Amino acid sequence: MSCERPRVNPSERPHPSRRTALATLLAAGGLAAGCSHSPPVQLYHLRSAAPVPVPTPAPSTAVWQLLLPVRLPDYLDREAILLPQGDTGLLALSGHRWAESLRDAVPRVLRQDLGALLGEGRVWPSPLPSGVTATRQLRVEILGFEAQADRASVRLQARWTLTDPQGRTPPRADGATLRVAAEGGSIDRLVAAHRLALWRLAERIVSAP
Repeated sequence: MSCERPRVNPSERPHPSRRTALATLLAAGGLAAGCSHSPPVQLYHLRSAAPVPVPTPAPSTAVWQLLLPVRLPDYLDREAILLPQGDTGLLALSGHRWAESLRDAVPRVLRQDLGALLGEGRVWPSPLPSGVTATRQLRVEILGFEAQADRASVRLQARWTLTDPQGRTPPRADGATLRVAAEGGSIDRLVAAHRLALWRLAERIVSAP
């Protein structure tokens, strides 16, 4: 971007009494706006690796299919990291964004966590690859997923349904509201709390009766 001073035709030079005011306006206004640089935006990623030590899965022959999409409220389908504001408002944290849409990140991470808990090759997304038959189908809906206004925790609210595609057992529906502490309230802590909340959700789904 060029920051050259604008040229003034000598015949159009302002009266001397106005030159100082014009120079001040140019320096504080137009030129400053033209040469300014926005501060860098920090991007944050929900990593696939489990945030806690993973227990050895119990031997199982069950194969789960995570049905896609995992539904999220429309307000979460954006890059902004959100905080509640007032009774009904939401505040987007300036200069901080998700590197990946939560609509893509949540099912990716949830599948990884369920697989870590159930065993390798036991959880597949939809559609299933050729030769794989699911014994359970899981549908998940995220109802809320954001940091709290004081930045001390992250709240995740979800519900899910687990069904037997062969119809041998009745469907099982359940839900949970999870709060994960974000000690210190820094953005890094808030992102880590988002990640841990998804792990806790996977644990709750797998352990639900």
